[in-house]
Amino acid sequence: MGYQDNHTRRYIRASMAEEVLDAETETALAIAWRDKRDEASLHRLIGAYKRLAVSFAGRFRRYDVPYDDLIQQGNLGLMRAAEKFDPENGARFSTYAAWWIRASMQDYVMRNWSLVRTGTNATQKKLFFHLRRVMQRHESEAGRNEPLSTRVARELQVPEDQVELMMGRMSGADLSLDAPQSGDEDGGRTWVDALEDDAPDTEASVLGRMEHDRRRRALYSAVAALPERERRIVAARHLADDPVTLSDLGAAMGISKERVRQLEERALARLTTSIRADEDEAAIAA
Repeated sequence: MGYQDNHTRRYIRASMAEEVLDAETETALAIAWRDKRDEASLHRLIGAYKRLAVSFAGRFRRYDVPYDDLIQQGNLGLMRAAEKFDPENGARFSTYAAWWIRASMQDYVMRNWSLVRTGTNATQKKLFFHLRRVMQRHESEAGRNEPLSTRVARELQVPEDQVELMMGRMSGADLSLDAPQSGDEDGGRTWVDALEDDAPDTEASVLGRMEHDRRRRALYSAVAALPERERRIVAARHLADDPVTLSDLGAAMGISKERVRQLEERALARLTTSIRADEDEAAIAA
């Protein structure tokens, strides 16, 4: 227990010295908390099973996470169990709490093991916590021509491609992109330097903005050249944030809905012709 400080050792001793509850006492305390929100009953119930959090924390130490944090996560799971436990379903609180404590620690381990999110489904969680053990057993078997991933997938009853993916993820720790590619930490190329920059270069960005501005000017120039009524219809129907209906526009202009449609159709044809001519001129100039 060299990894434990004095505070942790005292906490462990105190947890192990807590009373052991029988089934009847568990049920009575759980009912008092559920029905009366009796905090004294809640504290007694949780206190009696802090030993479970301590016990499970020892099992997860091999994942190289702080022991104190594991115990804290276990206690969070214990409180969650007390909140959700149904004292009338016939199960022991200790059995129910063990599941929540384990789940809380598993989630903590997976969240802190890598910056890449792992264990987002049941298959990945199963592989994360069992892969190394199963791999070690099968690696020691001689005379097997079958791929290791195939044997592991069959034993754990998971897809082989998921096994191969998790084997790759667990083959090493995260590597910083700012780390040098060679052993020389004082200089040289870093891994981030090897990443391809898929952003458009400066020249392409400038030319793109210039082309956008040219087309915008051509459009507004073509609209300005339209007859007044057609210009008004195009502006109200296609350039406004809140386009006006044919009926409303006809009422405002004192003409029929059908006449507005005809004028709009003619205006759009004029704009198309004008913009195509501008595109041809730009292509010749280029």
